[in-house]
Amino acid sequence: MCFSATASFISGTALCVIGVATLKQTKATTEIPFALIPLLFGIQQLTEGVIWLSFNHNIPVLRQVMTYIYSLFSHLLWPIYVPFAIGIIEVVKWRKKALLVLLVLGVTVGLFLLYWITVGPLNAEVISHHMVYISPHFYSVPVMILYFTATCASCFFSSHGFIRLLGVLLVLSLIGAQVAHSVAFVSIWCFFAAIISMVVYLHLKIRNRGWGPKNLAIIRDGNQANYKELN
Repeated sequence: MCFSATASFISGTALCVIGVATLKQTKATTEIPFALIPLLFGIQQLTEGVIWLSFNHNIPVLRQVMTYIYSLFSHLLWPIYVPFAIGIIEVVKWRKKALLVLLVLGVTVGLFLLYWITVGPLNAEVISHHMVYISPHFYSVPVMILYFTATCASCFFSSHGFIRLLGVLLVLSLIGAQVAHSVAFVSIWCFFAAIISMVVYLHLKIRNRGWGPKNLAIIRDGNQANYKELN
């Protein structure tokens, strides 16, 4: 988290607990990647907590290693993982095709950022009590537009209302993070996104209670849960 080691560890631990609870709500193997989102965010927040400790105890080697690990989450994983996890539980054909396009876009952006993570300078610094990740190629406007298209727009192509709500909250948090502290944007937005990921739990929990969208029928076959659009 962008504020302190304590805040990062508390939020990371809470998200890991929620992540385990979310996994218990799954009814099909295809739901597991989507259900893993809070847990993965929890691990990412714990990673940032270790970065804070590396500053507090002056351990530059640990700081550098954990900065790379954190950046693999924030810059490589999410633009690929979000459209994949949403696409794999989508059965409406045109929506699934759109999510496949966004997945290809996410892979392209993720690999581009991975290249600069491995060859370019990458450092973490504390500026005005915020964690700031510094790399000359992370924040170019075209790259950021493609990145947020892959991550946020994927939610809007889902046929599930709670996932579309997730997209709305992600966009609002994106704007809020930019307004709050543009220099520490990555850390702040990842924190907001991590908290928002609890919507994943609500989606699966409410789905299991049969309160899903009226235009979707749930067809259960053993341990599988499939969705069919009724229009």
